[in-house]
Amino acid sequence: MTSTAPDIGLKPFHAMEMVSLAQEIEASGRSVCHLEVGEPAAPPAPRVIEAVRAALPQPQRYTASKGLIELREALAHYYESQHGVSADPQSMMVTMGSSSGFILAFHAAFPPGAKIAVTRPGYPAYLNTLDGLGFRAVEIPLTAASGWRLTAADIEAAYRVEPFEGLLFASPANPTGAAVDRQGLKEIIDACARLGVRFISDEIYHGLDYRGPSVSALELTGDAIVINSFSKYYCMTGWRVGWMVLPPDLIRRAEMLQQNFFISAPTLSQIGATVALGERDYSEEQKARYAANRTLINKGLRELGLDTGHEAEGAFYAYADVSRFTNDSLAFSKELLNQAAVAATPGIDFDRVNGNRFVRFSYAGSAETIEEALTRMSHFLSTR
Repeated sequence: MTSTAPDIGLKPFHAMEMVSLAQEIEASGRSVCHLEVGEPAAPPAPRVIEAVRAALPQPQRYTASKGLIELREALAHYYESQHGVSADPQSMMVTMGSSSGFILAFHAAFPPGAKIAVTRPGYPAYLNTLDGLGFRAVEIPLTAASGWRLTAADIEAAYRVEPFEGLLFASPANPTGAAVDRQGLKEIIDACARLGVRFISDEIYHGLDYRGPSVSALELTGDAIVINSFSKYYCMTGWRVGWMVLPPDLIRRAEMLQQNFFISAPTLSQIGATVALGERDYSEEQKARYAANRTLINKGLRELGLDTGHEAEGAFYAYADVSRFTNDSLAFSKELLNQAAVAATPGIDFDRVNGNRFVRFSYAGSAETIEEALTRMSHFLSTR
């Protein structure tokens, strides 16, 4: 039920490698359909741009390491209004996207060399960040047959084989879009509590749950580390701003780490983020487009002979089984890019054991891009 795979170690982030290759092709004059990265096509809400434009003439100095108090107070209001949770602004840390949140969480909560469990398939930066920081990853494999969902039984079985100190878990998840419901999340949190495992909840795709409101770990426990970002739901990928909510025993240590590692998140991005929290109607409009894109791409991929299983419950990815055409998803993705000018991400980015059979397609972009990509893929696959 668990594995510390022999090739765990620092690997390329293949999604970003595909971006670089796609940009080289575009530089030659060809158009590329970008389905490789989870990046919304829409800009941030207009009021976000207006607020940052108004702030530009002022000196942009460091903020407090925890972040602008206005933003942290707005986040506290967000948790109260969206999740019915009272959250202390002093327990929050504004970060440079979720990426720095992972670094702060690992160093604040665990001793050097600690074992931290993650799901497979999963976000590739988990393994690469853990390896780069000197921690050890324990992978818990998931399957398409189970809808790619983690269960408490999976955690307990993995722990019996190889005990670990932490669990990092995302719902909705990348690359599968799988999401657990409230009861499933409660059972996962309870299992971690029984085992003495620190739970880290990656909630970067919250708001992009197609079944109903996303459930935060904060609704169920005060002991979890919660990490979130403005990148996805708020269309602010390049702004590099996110946040953490920390349990009391980790707040001061995380703050000192932030002071020394990053000083503070970018000031202009924090100003924009404060406004973005009040622009949920705009974000919901984008979500409606993703929902339509989800139907479009899943139908199109199935017609091309690519099995996507159940439609994702959240995020904006289709994780497609391409084994009918290849057993080498990296080579397949490069050929698809070079021959058809469609950029996608090979499954080995997310699963170093079985990812050779899968390719992830992002539908965060426009419907027009997806339609053109499906047409190009039809021609590409007809020659294989």
